[in-house]
Amino acid sequence: SLHDALPISMGVMGPPVDRAQLRSLVEPHWRRLYNFVFRITLDRDRCERYLIDIFALAAARPDRPAEPAVEAWLLGVANAVCEERLPRQPEVDFDLLDETLRGEATRTDVVRSLSDPQRDFLLWELKQGCMTAVINCLPPGERAAFVVCHVLKLADDAAARALGITESAYKVRLSRARKKVGDYLAPRCEHVNPMNPCHCPARVGTALHKGFIGKVAGQVSLRKPTDIPYGRYGTGLGNDDAPMRDIAAIYGNLPEPEPSPGFDARLLEGVAVRLGAR
Repeated sequence: SLHDALPISMGVMGPPVDRAQLRSLVEPHWRRLYNFVFRITLDRDRCERYLIDIFALAAARPDRPAEPAVEAWLLGVANAVCEERLPRQPEVDFDLLDETLRGEATRTDVVRSLSDPQRDFLLWELKQGCMTAVINCLPPGERAAFVVCHVLKLADDAAARALGITESAYKVRLSRARKKVGDYLAPRCEHVNPMNPCHCPARVGTALHKGFIGKVAGQVSLRKPTDIPYGRYGTGLGNDDAPMRDIAAIYGNLPEPEPSPGFDARLLEGVAVRLGAR
C-alpha cells in the first residue's frame, strides 16, 4: 500500500553488526514488540514486515540503552515506524465493525456443527480479532496509548517514554481511548455484561462468512499443545469466561497473538541481511 511504501526516516547505515549482538537484541524482546505492532496494525503480514525494519533500525542506532530500559526504547522505535507508515485516521471504524459482525442475523448453526476443538479455536480467534479490531477504530496515537497501557501493562512513565510524549499527554490520549472503547463495548459485548446482545457463539458464522476469521479445516493445530491458551472464550484450558465488566481486564487477559511458523528465524535473518551482519 501507499503507506507501506513510505520511506523510513531513520537510516540503517553503519558498520556491520555481529549476529550474536543482533540475537541479544532481538530474542528477549521480539514477542512483546510483535504484540504491540500486531495490535496497532491488525495485520500479521504487515506486522512481520514492520518488525524486521524496526529491529534493523534499532540495531543500527548508537543510543541503545542498558537493560531494563531497552524494551521502552524499542517500543519507541516501533511506534515511530508505525506512526510514519500508518494512516493518520483509522482504516476501520466502529460502524464498519458493527456492519461486519452484527449486520446479519445470528447463526448458531455453525457453532453446533463444529467439533469442540474447532469451536473453541474459532471462539478464541473471534474474541481476539474483535477486541483488536475495536482498538483499531481509534486514531493511531490513542491506539498506541491504549495498547501500551492495557495490553503491555507498562507504567505511565515508561509508556510515555516509549511513545515519545509527556505523561500528561499520554494520560489525555489514554483517557480518550478508554472512553471510546468503553462506549462501544459496554452496551454490546457479552464479555463485559452477559445480558448484552453480542455473543461470540452467535457471531462465528457471520465472522466466517464475512472473512473476519478463517475457517479451520480438519485437525486444529493448537498453539501450545501442552498449554492451550484458551477455554471456551479464551481464558484458559477448560474454563469459560466470566464476564469481566472491567474492559481493561479483558484486554489485559488477551493471549499474545501467534506469529507465522518460523517467524523468529526469519526475523533474525531479515535483520541480519538488512545490516550486512557477519
